[in-house]
Amino acid sequence: MKLYYAPNTCSLSPHIVLRELALPFALVRVDNRKKVTEDGRDFFTINPKGYVAALELKEGQILTEGPAILLYLADLEPQMNLSPAVGSWERIRLQEWLAFINSEIHAGLAPLFNAELPDAAKGVFRDKIFKRFDYLESTLEQKDHLMGEHFNVADAYLFTVLGWCRFFDIGLDPWPALASYMARIGDRPAVRAARQAEGA
Repeated sequence: MKLYYAPNTCSLSPHIVLRELALPFALVRVDNRKKVTEDGRDFFTINPKGYVAALELKEGQILTEGPAILLYLADLEPQMNLSPAVGSWERIRLQEWLAFINSEIHAGLAPLFNAELPDAAKGVFRDKIFKRFDYLESTLEQKDHLMGEHFNVADAYLFTVLGWCRFFDIGLDPWPALASYMARIGDRPAVRAARQAEGA
């Protein structure tokens, strides 16, 4: 498999999961601005959407969209318990978490990267995201991970997008359980290895 990634983007989450599962893979860096891979290919020929992550399978198929990639990878090694079994109620809850992270945290923080966004608009996005942080705080006050005691693919995704807070001078001190969660996930060997490989 090949994972097309760019540093400091959501592609870190499947990178983490690949390392958690100890699956063989190659990393291919993408210049996110020029849309060119490190070996000179037009990234749009790999993913016509033009953004990472993209996972190239050995059959040549390309899988895009972070949550889909995460579930695909977890299901390759079900004994690693990074995702509940297909058809279980817990699996539906995992999909619920992935949808929340994708639509509320990822999509809530992403506009803040836009340097042309007026301060007033950034304030609206911040206020909304802080309400979502309140919800995460109440969840993580009661458990170590989003779905209980065990790390799964939703934790890899949440850790990745919450990591963007440092670019916007958003500290997590007002949410101590969330801050503790970030430190705990960040200490995982697979997370450290993925971040180091990406130069984070």
